[in-house]
Amino acid sequence: MKTLVAYFSASGVTAKAAKLLAQASDADLFEIVPETPYTKADLNWLNKSSRSTVEMKDRACRPPIASKVADMARYERVFVGFPVWWYREPSIIDTFLESYDFSGKTVIPFCTSGGSDLGETADNFRRLAPGATVLEGRRLTRRDDEASLRAWTESF
Repeated sequence: MKTLVAYFSASGVTAKAAKLLAQASDADLFEIVPETPYTKADLNWLNKSSRSTVEMKDRACRPPIASKVADMARYERVFVGFPVWWYREPSIIDTFLESYDFSGKTVIPFCTSGGSDLGETADNFRRLAPGATVLEGRRLTRRDDEASLRAWTESF
């Protein structure tokens, strides 16, 4: 089964997890890069006017992505990873999901977080990727290693 691990990482934590997951699942890797990179000030969730806070308050916000997956049609299974922002996926993940036809594909969310889980993510993914089979996914932690991730990816 041809697999893609697509991820957005603001601080590098999700990137590290995504690379390990791609290795464990023998998958291709694609980084979801914002057209306009986030600065430290943009990511200040304590500032009500920071870019990330403004984006997350507006459910219709779709930050542009710098590049596209070359041939999404070739993938049967797509893991989509992100840091949890405001108890859900960042708006740029919504942009990613609406940019492709996931019909007939299996989409599995994964996140990184200090303590939050995926929350409403699976339901959001089902709405944003109609025709896909969206699994519940999981939060990856520092304790996950290649063997545990391989076991997880082989469980479905």
